[in-house]
Amino acid sequence: MDRNNRVENRYTGLILLSGIDAPGISSALFTTLEPFSITVLDIEQVVIRSRLILTVLIDLDPAHAAAVEADLIECATKLNVDIATSFSSETTESIAQKTGLIHVIALSEKITPGAIANLASDIAGTGGNIERIHRSASFPLTAIEFLVSDSHLDSLRKALGPTAKKYGVDIAVQISGLNRFARKLVVMDVDSTLIAQEVIDLLAEASEVGQEVREITEAAMRGELDFETSLRKRVAMLKGQPESIITQVAKDVTLTPGAKTLIRTLKKLGHSVGLVSGGFSQVVDPIAQELGIDHVRSNTLEIVDGIITGNLIGPIIDRAGKALALKEFATLESISPANTIAIGDGANDLDMIAAAGLGIAFNAKPAVQEAAQSALNAPYLDSVLFILGINREDIEESERDI
Repeated sequence: MDRNNRVENRYTGLILLSGIDAPGISSALFTTLEPFSITVLDIEQVVIRSRLILTVLIDLDPAHAAAVEADLIECATKLNVDIATSFSSETTESIAQKTGLIHVIALSEKITPGAIANLASDIAGTGGNIERIHRSASFPLTAIEFLVSDSHLDSLRKALGPTAKKYGVDIAVQISGLNRFARKLVVMDVDSTLIAQEVIDLLAEASEVGQEVREITEAAMRGELDFETSLRKRVAMLKGQPESIITQVAKDVTLTPGAKTLIRTLKKLGHSVGLVSGGFSQVVDPIAQELGIDHVRSNTLEIVDGIITGNLIGPIIDRAGKALALKEFATLESISPANTIAIGDGANDLDMIAAAGLGIAFNAKPAVQEAAQSALNAPYLDSVLFILGINREDIEESERDI
């Protein structure tokens, strides 16, 4: 008998087991199937609040179908679980055989049934089929991941946007495959991304020119002012201040929640991390050293005889400078552009986000959210890990090893 005839004379069977979880259930099910001429095509098991759901897709001889069903009914009675079966001659493509799969990750502090319903409807509207759904995190955000076939990356991103906005859900869409788990370079902005503050605003407050500087900062972040011009104007307002105000301000700087976990986890997994900042090396460099970050680029305040002159030293790290830094860091680490990730919040980050393989807008201005491939609006920087396919349980296990 040739291979085609053999396939034509086989059945595909779906087995669905559900019930209260207990040790030995999976073993008993497959022991029941073992005597028959069966090949396991696909399998998935999940336990939620002690409730077990186990699905198995099998290939079997049609002559054995009745006997398999009878033995499974007996098995269900012994285990005190429910087992449903469906056998047919229709060929079924296993998820392992499908190509072009796409991961859609939904993140929120509260995911409602309406959000799931509308996201599923949006996916279907692009022609996509949801192959699997699972939860990858429950703290500090809930992260639900959909594995989608028969759709397109750009179509999904466009279709999911309105629902995400309506229900307050952050969405990330990525192509499946090995490259998702390749070594990455993650480059972050500093002010209002890695840290919760804008250092120039803190320095301005200490210099009693806070309001004037804040107005310029906001205009620059919205893209209404050229960054270099706005930066030089703000720095000029610090002229004559003692260098000691930098040390004073540095004490008020706090890391964004989840920053240490993000960086520590990335480094444990062998990824590289860099910082690029329109802020100042006198503040950024100590933070980078504390966090073990090797690649850093930022602006430098000129200080003469312990006094801030109101000038800057060296080239300005602006939009173009940030994108250049990302490319140069990637070259140093021998990482391809496709495996770079840029995280930022302001207009000054737009070129870097465009240059990266994956751009993430973190609590960003509208223009940045529109330009980035993914947007995160909850104040937890480690939620970036969920976009990369890293489960919360794995992160917590890693943290326990410290």
